[in-house]
Amino acid sequence: MRIIALAGLAGLITPQVAWAADAAMEAAPADDTIIVTGDRIDNFAGTKTDTPLIQTPQPITVITSEQFLSQGAINISDTVRYAAGITANAYGRDTRVDSFVIRGIDALQFRDGMRDIFSFYASIASDPYNFSRVEVVRGPASVLFGQGSIGGLVNLVSKTPDFETRGELTAVYGSYDRKELLGDINLALSDTLAVRAVGRARDADTYVDHVPDDRVMFAPSLRWQPTPDTDVTLLGLYQEDDSGSTSQFLPVVGTVEPNGTNPKLDRFLFIGKPGWDRYDGRTLQGGGGITQRFGETVKVNLKARYIDSDLTYLTHYPDSYSIPTNPYLDAARRRIGLYADGSIARLNVFTTDNNVQFKFNTGASVEHMLLAGVDFSWNRVRKAGAYGFETIDIYNIDYAALSDYGGGIPTAADPNFSPGSSYATSNSQRQLGLYVQDQIRFFDRVSVVLGARRDRVRSNDNVGGTRKIDKATTFRAGIIGEIGANISPFFSYTESFQPLAGAGLRPQTGRQYEAGAKWQPDLQTLVTVTGFDIQDSNRPIAGPLGVTVQAGKLKSRGVEFEASRTLANDYEVLVNYSYNKVTSPDDTYFDFLPRHNASVWTTKTLPLANEATLRLGGGVRYTGKRRSVGPAWTLVTGANTLVDALVEVNWRDWRFAVNATNLLGNKFYASVLSRGDTFVGAPRNVMGSVSYRF
Repeated sequence: MRIIALAGLAGLITPQVAWAADAAMEAAPADDTIIVTGDRIDNFAGTKTDTPLIQTPQPITVITSEQFLSQGAINISDTVRYAAGITANAYGRDTRVDSFVIRGIDALQFRDGMRDIFSFYASIASDPYNFSRVEVVRGPASVLFGQGSIGGLVNLVSKTPDFETRGELTAVYGSYDRKELLGDINLALSDTLAVRAVGRARDADTYVDHVPDDRVMFAPSLRWQPTPDTDVTLLGLYQEDDSGSTSQFLPVVGTVEPNGTNPKLDRFLFIGKPGWDRYDGRTLQGGGGITQRFGETVKVNLKARYIDSDLTYLTHYPDSYSIPTNPYLDAARRRIGLYADGSIARLNVFTTDNNVQFKFNTGASVEHMLLAGVDFSWNRVRKAGAYGFETIDIYNIDYAALSDYGGGIPTAADPNFSPGSSYATSNSQRQLGLYVQDQIRFFDRVSVVLGARRDRVRSNDNVGGTRKIDKATTFRAGIIGEIGANISPFFSYTESFQPLAGAGLRPQTGRQYEAGAKWQPDLQTLVTVTGFDIQDSNRPIAGPLGVTVQAGKLKSRGVEFEASRTLANDYEVLVNYSYNKVTSPDDTYFDFLPRHNASVWTTKTLPLANEATLRLGGGVRYTGKRRSVGPAWTLVTGANTLVDALVEVNWRDWRFAVNATNLLGNKFYASVLSRGDTFVGAPRNVMGSVSYRF
């Protein structure tokens, strides 16, 4: 059994309105950011300052833990399913990693404003129970966050202590024999010192045989506030996952496309070696932050984090790629090649972000919030691995006959080892960034944001001997102002960059123009409508004679609608729609993404007898059809509509809840790729929980 985080629910907080954090965090700074100010207004949501979303000239979605736990989120990708402009679980639910596509482009993950994920398959997924909220920043964000995704980023905000003693213990049982214990304990040791511990223990199977989803997570934190102007927080994390891969990379021919007279393959077929295939990892993290105020005009924020991660990834996948239209090796179309891929990874990361804020006026009605900062990150990823190759009858797999490679990665001692496939890599990167931003407020009605950043990135490939230095300057500008009837139009221009591995490759760059409007008729409602145009340049593509050249371009254009209304302890309604078209003259890879996404989530709380309340929730998620274009064929993944539900009873200190995702048991494919493989959507999942709060 694994230690799993607690299943706590904070009170209903409007997920997309910064004012909701205003009052709430005055009383409960436990949900503060890592920099640990007593304020909680989206410190990292786009500006790194305490700025209400209605004054920010870009769409930013803030999803509270109350919301995503009510929606039955199992992993971090699940937390953003009801946000506009983002495709969650584009390859189906994945026990290995979290993935997000924002505005048609893969997004990066941050934790407490600092980048959290480096490299592929070098770390385990984060636990949603350890976070008070998840922030989605759409569009390029390099000016404040450094090298990053051109489409946007997802920022996870850690739970931290406040000065009120309370706690919650939860037991969960669900589909596929999911058993969990969770806890969230906050202790006020004095008026100035508090500690908090968040934990999860999980023992679970998944809808794919021989793929467990076990976890132990423990996250202690300490907060010290010796004076009203000084705030110090320390954060720790231990997490261990024993899992595998729910993505089995099944061939297109035999699943969505017919395979002669053979039957369809089971959508959840396990293709591997039971007991050998696994995704086992351990992560240790330590960090903290200091906030020091000097009167009402100056505030200094200092924060840092260190990550040490180990991962063993052993997996099999069929050769669906050599001849995608017919990957089978025999006339009966049953035998297929099977790759074994074994790797061991070690990841070390140090990040720090430090800034100072100045508030001043340059006239009776012109207010400035000037932010100046420096951040630094260093990461090193070491990997060793090798490949093996066998053939199987995919309709009658003899699991016992498959090699287990001595319980480790393939080696030359095994007859199924692929000659010359062994590898050992060691890559490191250092980034130093200087940034400045001025938020100017005119007549308490119009806000202007101006920002610039300079980065220097040094990359080392210690095996290949490649070393290079990239430099980039990025800019940001935006304006938003109320014109009447609580309507605030906005316009913004933002830039982004991403260094590329390989000698002679310049950083990949992006820019975005965006225009829209926000409407906030009252503090319980926020409606945002926006249109955007993103262009990505310096994309590496295959040139003549197989040489990589930087001639690729990508365009992403679309519109988004996002609306929320919440009355605490009564009801909430979230409505989202997005249209996104991604085009590239050089790369058809992005064609597999949907152009249309829409969702509605609502809850209603009803009084019962004896101080009890009944809370009912329901959601509908729609994902449009997708095309995947390749040299051999064009494949279409059909649209799907999924239903989620919640039934919750609260009585005194007790909470009883049942969550269901994909309630109607819709059978669907998350993606079907022209390269030859498919990714299955998650089936129905039901979880029941009992919580005691004190």
